[in-house]
Amino acid sequence: MAAQPVSRVVRRVLRAGVRSCSSGAPVTQPCPGEPVVEVPSRPRPFLGERTAPFSAFLTDSFGRRHSYLRISLTERCNLRCQYCMPEEGVPLTPKADLLTTEEILTLARLFVKEGVDKIRLTGGEPLIRPDVVDIVAQLRRLEGLRTIGITTNGINLARLLPQLQKAGLSAINISLDTLVPAKFEFIVRRKGFHKVMEGIHKAIELGYSPVKVNCVVMRGLNEDELLDFVALTEGLPLDVRFIEYMPFDGNRWNFKKMVSYKEMLDTLRQQWPELEKLPEEESSTAKAFKIPGFRGQVSFITSMSEHFCGTCNRLRITADGNLKVCLFGNSEVSLRDHLRGGASEEELLRVIGAAVGRKKRQHAGMFSISQMKNRPMILIVLFLMRQDSPPALPSTFRNSLRVQVLRHRLSFSSQIVTLWKGGGVPQAPLVAPQWLGSSLPQRHFSSHLDSDANPKCLSPTEPQAPAASSGPLPDSEQLTHVDTEGRMAMVDVGRKPDTERVAVASAVVLLGPVAFKLIQENQLKKGDALAVAQLAGIQAAKLTSQLIPLCHHVALSHVQVQLELDRARHAAVIQASCRARGPTGVEMEALTAAATAALALYDMCKAVSRDIVLAEIKLVSKTGGQRGDFHRT
Repeated sequence: MAAQPVSRVVRRVLRAGVRSCSSGAPVTQPCPGEPVVEVPSRPRPFLGERTAPFSAFLTDSFGRRHSYLRISLTERCNLRCQYCMPEEGVPLTPKADLLTTEEILTLARLFVKEGVDKIRLTGGEPLIRPDVVDIVAQLRRLEGLRTIGITTNGINLARLLPQLQKAGLSAINISLDTLVPAKFEFIVRRKGFHKVMEGIHKAIELGYSPVKVNCVVMRGLNEDELLDFVALTEGLPLDVRFIEYMPFDGNRWNFKKMVSYKEMLDTLRQQWPELEKLPEEESSTAKAFKIPGFRGQVSFITSMSEHFCGTCNRLRITADGNLKVCLFGNSEVSLRDHLRGGASEEELLRVIGAAVGRKKRQHAGMFSISQMKNRPMILIVLFLMRQDSPPALPSTFRNSLRVQVLRHRLSFSSQIVTLWKGGGVPQAPLVAPQWLGSSLPQRHFSSHLDSDANPKCLSPTEPQAPAASSGPLPDSEQLTHVDTEGRMAMVDVGRKPDTERVAVASAVVLLGPVAFKLIQENQLKKGDALAVAQLAGIQAAKLTSQLIPLCHHVALSHVQVQLELDRARHAAVIQASCRARGPTGVEMEALTAAATAALALYDMCKAVSRDIVLAEIKLVSKTGGQRGDFHRT
């Protein structure tokens, strides 16, 4: 199983990271001469001495007592996650309409006074709010508040966690949906995998246990990494929480992409039949399991397949001050407006009590929820994910591209070792969707948003013309990779000057009407074929020297792979471009990217039709170098 070597690599580098003194003692054990750092804890006399019944304002008509409040500190985020925001973007609330720090603390004080004993700060990304440390410190002063938690994407965690711990932060949830750096960049449209891993390391180092890692599982994207995530719990105090993919406004929820709790559990039990179920805590959203002998545990958030509405004790306040009594509900009441209108504490409580009293017994179920109008995840109290907005897209594309990726596993052992030995994450190009304007909805994929560097895709209907060269061509009397005796030889480029090299290659995959329709509607069982093909092409470009024996290794500065559907021919037109500065060209990298993207597309569709043809793999253009430029016209 792939999980075993992966887990050994990650555990080894993480364990190496949590040792900070020459004695080899873990950081949770103080080094000689260093003070002991403990997670701050609050005395609990308030709850122990409470004699009055739980607040009627926070008790709904079904007897559920709401003692857990989630407060969104911001709608903004420093990532652009594909799965929890609409493709057309979200309008952010004007700053004047967001809750101020004082308003947040006023509401928190009121809820704690009525019986809330746990507050979790969410977003957007809460750690980009400048006064987040001060807010935690102020919350810590509230008598009766036992737990202050935060849900974060982890990008800023390593830098801020020491201050947050000192201020009183007692629980951490970190969102991480993949252990593959390249896939991470695809999902979040930003770099930062190494920062998230550093944040997890810092939380372990500072003694947080367990450190909760939230992973939203989506078919065709990351369900192949379940075992790798679980294997991390063998030697680390992690609670890896697998979350069923949930529908929110604009995230293109598709039942076929949801991996259910039972399916995930079956996968884990095939590898670890000894997996044990742990007793469920009161009002817990998670079904917890543990592998005997492992330090951490695994949990499942079954919001869709097995709801936990009957014991729900959560309320949410959005960044603009609206109270949501159900994550999946679309009814909200503005506490901000009442606050700014001068409402007294009693009036606020009546408003809160009325909203809580209207809370339904349970949410509508997965199929009904997917049709309901609700806030995008970015604008709710980031339940268990991360968020923000891509550029707005025309409504005509509403049934087009859904960015889900990657069925196959990418090797990352060497990358994770490089990361934890002090290097950076091996660089992969930014991957994001892009569109070509048309009156016809098309599915189009581009790996980069730099329009100036994006040559337009070769029109599939244009007749083929002979190549034209804009510079001198070399003599063709002798092959450059064969010596005078006919033996293979690698060209020596050591004395050639470095120049800017750009190459563009293309390919066409003739799919046939059945496969074409499934790809256009994104209904293939394997997942999003265009996304997989795109990422395969990018990866192949970076690995060209390992695939083509006599190719030199080239440090690419840019890779772009575009796929456009051609309805007339029931085909996918692929265009790949590569750029680098060096002594040798990048046409092989571009050709490898185009060809591999075509192969990946074939692999995704072969179960539907074997009558698929890969055609017209060719170099479109190259620039730079002593041999002159080349442009196919």
